[in-house]
Parts: sequence; C-alpha cells; structure tokens
Amino acid sequence: MAKEQGAGASPLLVLHKVAEILDCFSVDEPEPTLQQIIRKTGLPSSTCQRLVQNMLREGFLDRDGDRYRIGIGLVRWATPGTFGLDVVRLVKPVLQQLRDETGETACLYVRDGAFRTVVAVAETRHVVMRPFMVGMVMPLHAGAPGKVFLAFDPGAWDALDEEVLEAFTPDTPVTLQTLKEQAAVARAQGYYAAFGERNQDVGSISAPVFDHAGRLACAVGLGFPTQRVGPADVARLGPVVARAGREASYALGYQGSDIFAGLHGNA
Repeated sequence: MAKEQGAGASPLLVLHKVAEILDCFSVDEPEPTLQQIIRKTGLPSSTCQRLVQNMLREGFLDRDGDRYRIGIGLVRWATPGTFGLDVVRLVKPVLQQLRDETGETACLYVRDGAFRTVVAVAETRHVVMRPFMVGMVMPLHAGAPGKVFLAFDPGAWDALDEEVLEAFTPDTPVTLQTLKEQAAVARAQGYYAAFGERNQDVGSISAPVFDHAGRLACAVGLGFPTQRVGPADVARLGPVVARAGREASYALGYQGSDIFAGLHGNA
C-alpha cells in the first residue's frame, strides 16, 4: 500500500479500495479467488493484485492455493470489538417496535440446554395480558420460541430427551418426531406460532435472530392471551415477527441474505 500512496494515490482512496476488497468476503463466500475479487471490486487487475499482495503481507488476508480468506491478523484486531457486545441493548429497539406495531408483549429468548430464558421484554399496554418477565425459564419443547431454536440451532436437539418431555397441556408436543415436523415448518416459513402448548390460554409467535457469523443468536417473539390472538391472526402477525427477527439480526451485524431470502415470512 505504501507503493500506491507513493505513486500519488491519496491514503483515503487506498483505504476505500482496501475496503472494497474486504467487502468481497462474506459468510456465503468466505474464500474468493483473485479473479472473483477483481470482478466484484471493478478495480484494474494490476491495482487489485498489488493491493491483495500487500494485504497478504500485512496479515489482512491469507491464501490457500488460488483462494483467499480473511487473515488471522485482521481477525485478531477485530476480536476486541466483540467483547462486551450487548445483545439486549442492540435488539431492544426492535423489541419495542414489535410491541408497538402489534400491541402484544415482545420477548427475546436465549437457549440454555433444553430450556429457553427470557432476557428482554417490551410489555404490552393491554390490561388483559400474560406476564413475561426477564429471567423466566421455560422448556424448549413447549411454545413457539423452542421450535425456532430446534429449527435453526442443531445443538438444541442434543439437549432433548424424549423420555422426559413433559406434557403441560393436551397440546404439548412430547415426541421428537412431532418436534421435528414443527421445526421443519418453522424453518420453511421463517417463524412459528404455537397455542396452548405450555399454558392453555397462552400463545406465542417467534422468529430467529442470527449473529454476525450467521449463527442463531436468539429468538424474538410475541406472547399473548389466546382470548385476544388466535390462529386466524397468524397470517397477519407471523411475517411481522419474522421481519423483526431480520432487523434484530442486522442489528447484531448479520451481513448475509441467503437465510432470509428463503423465509416466506420475510417476503
């Protein structure tokens, strides 16, 4: 890069070109070839090749054969930025917007083994409500958020034991086969709605939230009394929850589009 600057290029222009090269790397395409980088950036071949070689020397990039990937040096420099990343703080505005748009309580869940825990709440202003509080722990197999974890987090299945799946109501799924079918629905449409699985008079609709690496980070969703929201409301509310999941994912630094492109709830 020193040669580029010495030739009369401004430092800001060089940095812009470096940024264009780094933008060629994504979760979807982590190892592009030099020709792919040249095509994507639109830079002259000689300029692009010279910058890529400089970035290799500085540790910005690594090379494996004819393919390049983000270098360990750049990963090391970026690591401090991930410490203290406050998921709740970043997603809270999305929760509040979801609550205001739907009128129902919006919650954020994380998974811990075979359970899900509420880590943030934007409470409904309705007088008739079901209380959801930060710190509430609920089983993974009962309720919509659990189906999201089962659909998008492979590790969730390792925590389940079919022999101890408790039936809280007549509608609680208690077999792995039923859960697999429900997870498939959640995966296909980008959200899941459940009614009366944990409490007979409570329903929920949830969607996935992905982190900067494309992994499932948490689940966002609505909780409500079934006397106010029923199955007929899912077609209206499901896509709204799915959109909130997408916005929360972007707030966490998710850069991809392939996951959401296939979710019907985000169409």
